[in-house]
Amino acid sequence: MTGSDAAPQIDTSRPHPARVYDWWLGGKDNYPVDEELARRILAADGTVVRGARANRRFMQRAVRTAAEAGIRQFLDIGTGIPTEPNLHQVAQQSAPESKVVYADNDPIVLRHAEALLHGSAEGSTDYIHADVRDPEAILRLAGESLDFAQPVALSLVALTHYLGDEEDDVFGLVKGYVEVLAPGSFLILSQVSPDLAPEGVAKATELFRRSGTPFYPRTLPEFSRFFEGLELLGPGVIPVYGWRPEPVDVEAQAEGVVPVYAGVARKN
Repeated sequence: MTGSDAAPQIDTSRPHPARVYDWWLGGKDNYPVDEELARRILAADGTVVRGARANRRFMQRAVRTAAEAGIRQFLDIGTGIPTEPNLHQVAQQSAPESKVVYADNDPIVLRHAEALLHGSAEGSTDYIHADVRDPEAILRLAGESLDFAQPVALSLVALTHYLGDEEDDVFGLVKGYVEVLAPGSFLILSQVSPDLAPEGVAKATELFRRSGTPFYPRTLPEFSRFFEGLELLGPGVIPVYGWRPEPVDVEAQAEGVVPVYAGVARKN
């Protein structure tokens, strides 16, 4: 575990996206302030619990796809509170020798990082306490476990909608990470969009922002910008449940719309 020498304090006075997300997934690692916001957003946008589950399922399918393509290194930024199966469990089930590095900036995720560090004997897992907006630190620390001269799957699932175009230069930020990756690497992304449920997403956005949490849903053309210069894997950028669905995903899709786009691309 790296980047965590200074044991940061948990701020329970304001909600944190990882803990709000944890509540939607039925977890217990959240505080009243997180539960309050999670409930208010759910009341305004009934798709959010389905969306949280859909993102987790997409991560699993995308990681298996990367592993089947020969990827043996994974960098997961914006990890969130551990929810089984975690990314390393999916990757190492497909290829036990896989190396996985997690990164998140929430102190409560750091407290639970031990759960992310129990992988296969053949592979390895590590955790970095750092913010996605500090790529220099993340890449430096991740480089202690991963070989960036070899392909890496970069997972940014359900993360970019917390980063602004101008405030965080999100497109430049993602591009900077991808530029470091070797040819053959994968980019795995999902993002909330107003296209599929405009009223609910607008209400959720307002509630997030009023709570002090920046939130930036993106249209299909905007989201597609993240993949410029990369080779999109089929079926392309698509609503999250439609990305290479398995039977359980088809059943879940019947429950209703999920306003999330997803895509996976290869760097050539």
